[in-house]
Amino acid sequence: MLSIAGKFFLFLGSLFVRRETFKVYWERFIDECVKIGTNSVFIVAIVAVFIGAVTCVQIYANLVSPFIPNYIVSNVVRDMVLLELSSTFMCVVLAGKVGSNIAGELGTMRITEQIDALEVMGINSASYLVLPKLLAAVVTFPLLAILSDFLGIGGGYLAGTLTGILTPEEYIYGIRFSFVPYNIIIAIVKAFVFGFLIATISSYKGFYTRGGALEVGQSSTAAVTNSCIAILIADYLLAELLT
Repeated sequence: MLSIAGKFFLFLGSLFVRRETFKVYWERFIDECVKIGTNSVFIVAIVAVFIGAVTCVQIYANLVSPFIPNYIVSNVVRDMVLLELSSTFMCVVLAGKVGSNIAGELGTMRITEQIDALEVMGINSASYLVLPKLLAAVVTFPLLAILSDFLGIGGGYLAGTLTGILTPEEYIYGIRFSFVPYNIIIAIVKAFVFGFLIATISSYKGFYTRGGALEVGQSSTAAVTNSCIAILIADYLLAELLT
């Protein structure tokens, strides 16, 4: 375990030595932002809207006391979306999409000796291939979390108003009631950390793939499972530190 951790941190350190020019990284950074961020908007939107809608319906179904006002439904939906659903749950979904893609891409490059060819040309392959992915992840994941916040609350609004659970005025009042702006900071920080974990763990698993096509699939699976475990552990630690 310690040897794996040491190898992982040495891998992270290798990303910042013998770097290429800014122009090279900028072009690769934009490409990775499109692959990691823009191409994930659709799945994020679908999941966020339905999670917000289901949360609204389930909360209303369990608020059976006549002493609890209806606007509490949207109040709870807002806090659940901001603190957990838009960051933790969304990043677990993205770990499956983005993490497996990164590990599969780097693993394929390793077994086809493309990474070895870069090293022969004197290029730091870890920095050239992984650093743009890491930067793109830590930039786009918070943006996806913000988008997920809006769509999750919007999904709760549609479910709540269209089914007659509560009026539009009650829903708007509920999401404004006792609002704590600091919760937005928590969601953004969580998404930033989770993006870092997914990008680095998936890159590590893919970069050190050995064997053939079977091992590439195993690396992708390991990248997703390890990223999900890291996200859950980090979620608990961040909850303790930030709240």
